[in-house]
Amino acid sequence: MGRVTLEINGKPYVVGCDDGGEPHVRALAARIDEKVRQVAPEAGAPGEARLILMAALMIADELNEAQAAIQAAETRAAEYEQSLDRLASTAVAALDAAADRLDDMAPETSGGPTLLL
Repeated sequence: MGRVTLEINGKPYVVGCDDGGEPHVRALAARIDEKVRQVAPEAGAPGEARLILMAALMIADELNEAQAAIQAAETRAAEYEQSLDRLASTAVAALDAAADRLDDMAPETSGGPTLLL
């Protein structure tokens, strides 16, 4: 198991992670640190735990919005797929009808090809 030292708001935190996962954990910590530094000037001096909690809530809100956007996109994609299926069925029906009309219009031949001049 790997260990990595993260710095959040200027303070070090040692955490464990999967071997090889250190760069990913550092990237996540950088995101948390960014949010803590964004919240800190507005929050006054609420303490480290409260700053980190506020940052976590901001990140959770962003995640919630992203999940809602993904759900909306999936719903739209399903609606588009249904529309495409309906259009394909309509196109197939129109082609079948056109083929039937062409068959009805074709001269009946009893032997070989008929030449029309």
